[in-house]
Amino acid sequence: MKNTATFDNKVLPYVLLLPQLFITLAFFVWPSVNAIVQAFTFEDAFGGGRVFVWFENFQNLFEDGAYMRSVRITLVFSFGVTVLGLGIALLLAAMANQQLRGVTTYKTLLVWPYAVAPAVAGVVWGFMFNPNVGIVPYFLASAGIDWNHRINPGQAQLLVIFSAVWNQLGYNFIFFLAGLYAIPRSLIEAAAIDGAGPVRRFFAVVFPLLSPTTFFLLVVNIIYAFFSTFGLIDALTKGGPSGSTQILVYKIYLDGFRNQDFGSSAAQSTILIIFVAALTVIQFKYIERRVHY
Repeated sequence: MKNTATFDNKVLPYVLLLPQLFITLAFFVWPSVNAIVQAFTFEDAFGGGRVFVWFENFQNLFEDGAYMRSVRITLVFSFGVTVLGLGIALLLAAMANQQLRGVTTYKTLLVWPYAVAPAVAGVVWGFMFNPNVGIVPYFLASAGIDWNHRINPGQAQLLVIFSAVWNQLGYNFIFFLAGLYAIPRSLIEAAAIDGAGPVRRFFAVVFPLLSPTTFFLLVVNIIYAFFSTFGLIDALTKGGPSGSTQILVYKIYLDGFRNQDFGSSAAQSTILIIFVAALTVIQFKYIERRVHY
């Protein structure tokens, strides 16, 4: 017996779809089309009108040293956030999968960071690492390390990477832990009987079976690093010092809303969307072949 939803009125399904279609068109399709059109124009900041300049905005971007520097910073930032985030979350999930005392409290504490908004996470980390009143610089100073991310570009880059990793840690941890729970214990016990040690069991049995989860989190974390860390960087460093933490999404904001260069900002948005989409397609086409379902 099939449980299939049917509608006597053929118009009703379309009426039910209208709200979602309106939201999609109004908040996703229309802004995207408008941004693409705007990328080929030069618009007066005072509303004087638009002039089509075709590919001039894109040409100016690739000739702009500041933009290319932002591209390099974004690639380093996204690589650091993805690799560190997945590595630390996998390690913590493997530890939480053990039969330990207080493991429930341990799991709960690791999930909490995901409930913190990126902007709030930036404020918290900024307070902890404040060169004047922060507790972390105080202990670092006692160890002979002078911490001031406001004037040190390298320290600022490390700070935004680690804060972004912390903010996404709970999300990665939940998925890795769920993946570990789904692995049959009999496979691990069989490997142990064959003489495989804990490290060998993990890399020969556990990690290959986690490849679908790892692949999913790889895509999600790259998108998170490119787009969802805007609030964190704005609250923590505002792209400084000297643009050392100015990733692409933050540069789009600065050029579009601060400098009122709408054409360049729209061109940057178009390039960023195309780049992330191409990167995702490459991941699904080549990396997914190594994933074992």
